[in-house]
Amino acid sequence: MRPVDVAALVRSMTDLLQRSLGPSVAIQTRFPLGLSKVQADPNQLELALLNLAMNARDAMADGGPVILSAREEKAAPGGALAPGRYVCLAVTDTGMGMDETTLARATEPFFTTKGPGKGTGLGLSMVHGMAEQSGGRLAIRSRKGAGTTAELWLRVADGELEVPGAAPAGQPEAKTRALTILAVDDDALVLMSTELMLKGLGHNVLTATSARRALEILGRGEAVDLVITDEAMPNMRGSQLAEAALAERPRLPIVLATGYAEPRSGESPTLPRLEKPFSQADLARIVDEVMRNRTR
Repeated sequence: MRPVDVAALVRSMTDLLQRSLGPSVAIQTRFPLGLSKVQADPNQLELALLNLAMNARDAMADGGPVILSAREEKAAPGGALAPGRYVCLAVTDTGMGMDETTLARATEPFFTTKGPGKGTGLGLSMVHGMAEQSGGRLAIRSRKGAGTTAELWLRVADGELEVPGAAPAGQPEAKTRALTILAVDDDALVLMSTELMLKGLGHNVLTATSARRALEILGRGEAVDLVITDEAMPNMRGSQLAEAALAERPRLPIVLATGYAEPRSGESPTLPRLEKPFSQADLARIVDEVMRNRTR
């Protein structure tokens, strides 16, 4: 948790959001000048925004605008929030909206209106938890056929100022030089989160949503220093991707990200492993460890 400039955070994510949401969605930002910083975990806030933006996209079958806006308000005693100053960060779409029954269950874990394989039902639950952990709340306004607005209410940081050029408290630093890293995962949200965390460590990141796409990137001669790949992907697993990639680039370091504690059948026991779920500190550690081993 540290003071976060919400407007700057959103600006830094705009290109990533636009690529992720696709050409049918137009991202609009509406932020006032002089918006106070909020007290939050920046990585969790980025992931929460990704969740809300992807939900907004999925609600608009024919595309449309997704509006990111913010305003500062003061909460009075006796309300849903503790008294104090808050920044309300809102994500608005013009999609199908929700009826009262769906809206009442929207933040329940594992509840989803998306089809099989298209959602875990954990997105809004995670955003809700992040907001409460930050001393705020998630509020959703929606009406069937009239779109949805999801509001993240976040406490204004209590007069804390960041020292220019200083590393934020608790924020891991990359110990290796800036690398070009290929991140591979068939889950778009996990992939975007990994990309953001690696970029936060100062690395250049290429992304692929499948092993086949990753091999295409490597095949066109990209100067990749390291590959971090999910293991459990359809059609071609991460370990199979590693085998094919190492046949062409024997010295290419490859990290296998997996939710399994022990290597599974067909998985190389010699590949460095990164256990899911992982944090930015975990990523910094494994990257540093693998590159040091490669140098030795």
